Amino acid sequence: MLDLSHRLQADSVGRTLSLFGERWTMMIMREAFFGVRRYGQFARNLKIPRPTLSLRLRKLVDAGLFDRVLYSTDPDRYEYRLTKAGRDLFPAVIAIMRWGDTYLAGPEGPPIVLRHESCGSPTRPHLTCDKCGEEINTRNVRPERGPGFIEAPAPASNETKRRNGREP
Repeated sequence: MLDLSHRLQADSVGRTLSLFGERWTMMIMREAFFGVRRYGQFARNLKIPRPTLSLRLRKLVDAGLFDRVLYSTDPDRYEYRLTKAGRDLFPAVIAIMRWGDTYLAGPEGPPIVLRHESCGSPTRPHLTCDKCGEEINTRNVRPERGPGFIEAPAPASNETKRRNGREP
């Protein structure tokens, strides 16, 4: 198995979690995927403290996931529109939703059901291989070094430690 333990901050999961590793950010993204664009709508739907909402929205704009667009003047009012990078996060949020529906929903079922507009049926999206269409799961994928892989720094040798005044 490939040892990626040194890559916590350098790999894609670590970097993504540094942006999304807290609850409010993912809840804001969920609301945006369901059509919310305006600050007041986010605040009402989420019951989030306004300073927290302002900070999270600014962080999401700075990260390139939302565009802040003026929609009214006097006073200036803005809406938050998902960028391509923001829209591309949809599968991850849906995967988290699906997991919650499977393991955390009560006996009455999931609180939100997704309906596929093309066929009109309720749907439970899943991950598939973009080459063969087979469903992807932990049993049929493995991590391999990608083009951006960074080697772990080599431990200092005893000779280097002696030269730097540290006993081996």
